[in-house]
Amino acid sequence: MILIGQYDSPFVRRVGIALTLYGIGFEHKPWSTFRDGDKIAPYNPLRRVPVLVLDDGEALIDSPTMIDYLDEQAAAPLMARSGADRQKALYIMALATGLADKAVSLFYEQAFHPAPSDLWVDRCRQQITDGLAVLEAERLRLTTPFWFGDQPGHADIAVACTLRFISEAHDGLLDFRACPALEAHHQACEALPVFQAVAQTFSPPGR
Repeated sequence: MILIGQYDSPFVRRVGIALTLYGIGFEHKPWSTFRDGDKIAPYNPLRRVPVLVLDDGEALIDSPTMIDYLDEQAAAPLMARSGADRQKALYIMALATGLADKAVSLFYEQAFHPAPSDLWVDRCRQQITDGLAVLEAERLRLTTPFWFGDQPGHADIAVACTLRFISEAHDGLLDFRACPALEAHHQACEALPVFQAVAQTFSPPGR
């Protein structure tokens, strides 16, 4: 398999961590959507990452599809296959990746528009703040080291990757003092060898 994209993307990173936890060998091509768009285009005409190229040459072009594919191959998937725990995991993952998407949009609005829209910036910041508050409340309810027990799963990965991206891409937007449960979660995940191995400090695109 080939995973295309840089690990400072929370979407690329979550797939890289899942592949590593599953023990699936893969080649990593850290291509940038700005600098390497023409390289990405044959695999994804949208020139977006992540892209996961399977052994048969088929390309998967969004992280939820990649996670679903990997889970189908796994004897012990990183979230429940059915029931209430699966629904909760999907909810946490959707909230975390939605926050990441808003954080990416906010970065582009502020970095690439000569006169950023105050309305759009304020809306994105409010959505991120409100989403973080919900995740904090959800995490406070738990007593386990990770969301569904003693080992990290897809929900933990998605949240941790999003927290790191927001903290690095938007100075001051994520106040861990207001989110102590998320801060503890962030530190627990980032201390794991797999999170340290699959990581890259945020590098602003187009610069």
